[in-house]
Formats: sequence, C-alpha cells, structure tokens
Amino acid sequence: MCVTAVESRPAGVLENASTSRRPFKARVMAFIALTKPRIIELLLITTVPVMFLAEQGVPDLWLVLVTCLGGYLSAGGANALNMWYDRDIDALMERTSQRPLVTGMVSPTECLVFGITLAIGSTLLFGFAVNWLSAWLALGALLFYSVVYTMILKRRTSQNIVWGGIAGCMPVLIGWSSVTNSLSYAPVILFLVMFFWTPPHYWPLSMKVKDDYARAGVPMLPVLASNKVVARQIVLYSWVMVGASLLLTPLGYTGWFYTLVALLAGGFWLWEAHALQNRAKAEVTGAKLKEMRLFHWSITYVSLLFVAVAVDPFLR
Repeated sequence: MCVTAVESRPAGVLENASTSRRPFKARVMAFIALTKPRIIELLLITTVPVMFLAEQGVPDLWLVLVTCLGGYLSAGGANALNMWYDRDIDALMERTSQRPLVTGMVSPTECLVFGITLAIGSTLLFGFAVNWLSAWLALGALLFYSVVYTMILKRRTSQNIVWGGIAGCMPVLIGWSSVTNSLSYAPVILFLVMFFWTPPHYWPLSMKVKDDYARAGVPMLPVLASNKVVARQIVLYSWVMVGASLLLTPLGYTGWFYTLVALLAGGFWLWEAHALQNRAKAEVTGAKLKEMRLFHWSITYVSLLFVAVAVDPFLR
C-alpha cells in the first residue's frame, strides 16, 4: 500500500518573521535542535564502546573525541536535511509541531545550507583527522538517512523504518574503522544487532502516535496494520536481535561479562515483547496496552549492551 503525504501545510507561527524578530539565543537553540541531539546521544553510545572493543582496551582519547565530533556533525547534518524535507508533514503531527522549520525560527534555506555544511564538514573532518574509510561510511550513513529513508522510503512503504534503520546501524562500523582503518566480523554482528533492534524499538512509539502518522499520511506499520500484527513483528525481530547479540562470544570477540549482560538484558527484552504481544492479542487498547514500556526499555537495553562491549575487554 502506498500513501502519499500531504504536500501543503499550515504556515508556522514565525514562518514569515524577519531575522531581527528572532532572538539570537533562540536561534542558536533552534539550530542545535535541527541536529536532534537526543537521537545523536544514542548513536554515540553505539560508537565509542566499539572503539574499546576494536582496541581491546582504551583507545586513543583524541581519536575518540574526533570520532564523536565527526559523528555528531554527520548525524546532525542528516537530521537537519531530514527536517528540511519533512517540514510539511512535521507541521501536521503534534509531536513535531514545534520543530524549528515549522515555527519559522529557521527558514528552509537556512536549514538546507546548514545540513549540507555539516555533511561536507563532517566528511572532511573524518577524512583528515581519522581515516577515509570512516569518512565514507559516515557520508554513506548521512546520504542513506536523508535520501533513501527520508525522501524515498518514509512516505511510500510500511517497511520504511526497517530499511531506513540501516543509517542508524552505521556508527558501529565507524567506531571500529576509526581504530583499525578496516572492518571485521565483530562490527558487522553489532550492525545486525542494531538493524534488528530498530523496528521493535520504533514500532512501539509508532503505535503510541499512529494517529499523528495517519494524519500526515506516513505509512508506518501501526497505521496500516492491527496491534496484533505489529506486536507479532516486534516479537519476531526481537528474537533475531537477541540471537545476533550472542554471536560475538563464540567467534572470540567477547567473554563472560558481555555474554551475561546480553543474556539478561535480552531475556528481559523478550519478556516485555511477549507481554506486549499478549496484551495486543487480548485487544487491549489505550494506556493499558503499555507499548511505551518496550520503547523505553529498548534504549536501556542498547545502552547496557554496548557498555558491556566496552567493559568486556578489561575482564578477559
């Protein structure tokens, strides 16, 4: 099923306001908001621990700093370009109605220039201060998110978040390549963990705000399918994700500590996923569905798993 987003949108509160009427501090905060800092925090959580794993100890701290800065700028550029393209549907959804382009705090042209500048600057920073493999991986993630996901998949298919999530998996490859200037099975396995983590992480949130997506014409899976169907997909992806997370140890990359954390955190994830499925099967709706329990746990899960990735080399 193909759904086309509404092309027109109501004018933002400050859409036609002159620059002189927009306070400097508010403008600075608006440009920071374009980068979606809270999302980038999660990306960095999956980058730095992989650097420890690649180094099998403490990596060069200057390298960590530059990699984090480059990652922030690259992801920030992708997020700004995402907001530039999605400004029409952002105005239609309650949870995005206060974004800088909707309110007019930042103009579309400013946002576009800002996003492109961050894209170019981050690629050059990675290339000259880290290595060019990391630079191309970061640029690939940026282009995949801003073009393939935002412009092609998001408004056309319910599989948008499945394949669009590839961009969010790239930091693990970048973290490894920044240390080794190469790739290996370990970052590929963690890439797969994040790939299968993304749908069951995002679909519970989509279940919560599916009316928003429906209003904007975005075909997220919960808009097109029943809660039972979505919950079944969540359980399926969750099992594959947990299974993938356990591959690092038999291949010799991690030891007992990571394995223990992966088993305990993954086990609790599966408990929550099946609990959500049971409530969906019982046709529970509204607040009693408790879909956000899994969403919030998903963030805790990935944080615990990657902290274990960083700590494990010191306990082997």
